[in-house]
Amino acid sequence: MVDFFSKIRSLLDTLGRLATPLDGLPALALRLYLVPVFWMAGSSKMMHFADTAQWFGNSDWGLGLPFPYLMAFLATAAELGGAVLLLLGLATRWISIPLAVTMIVAATTVHWHNGWQAIADASAPFANERVVDSVEKLSAARSLLEAHGNYDWLSSSGNFVVLNNGIEFAVTYLVMLLALITMGGGRYVSADYWLYRAFNKAK
Repeated sequence: MVDFFSKIRSLLDTLGRLATPLDGLPALALRLYLVPVFWMAGSSKMMHFADTAQWFGNSDWGLGLPFPYLMAFLATAAELGGAVLLLLGLATRWISIPLAVTMIVAATTVHWHNGWQAIADASAPFANERVVDSVEKLSAARSLLEAHGNYDWLSSSGNFVVLNNGIEFAVTYLVMLLALITMGGGRYVSADYWLYRAFNKAK
């Protein structure tokens, strides 16, 4: 039995050594996944900056954050700059920190009261009362569309859903960013890696 586990361990060590040149690919995949997410979010804020700042600051129909123009600027800059830096794999760990903070703020101020789910699904885990109530509303909407609209055409691009806007996506992106803080940009596939090598050679 000891010999068997020793062979398994040796095999795993060998596989680990063979996979070493590819160990930057998970970090690359995370970076490339997050680039369009933050680029689109930042671009939207920049194109509607005044409205974004008002939403950040208004406590009646917005987030009620202090210094709304500054906060809107910082969020926009972090998302746009973050998208570019993640694409290049430059300062990956450093830019992941403000992006992670942005996701924490988004989760706690924008999405928290909606619960976990981004898309309402009463059969999924963490379905709250809001999600359960959406089943009846979605059914009523479908009935209206089937009776008074071209339902087959309207649903040809996908099923109708209720956007619950919970913390699911923000937390998912936060977890990915925390992984990048630990992993960095990735071996061979990031500017960070090549700059680090060049810096060490110059010493």
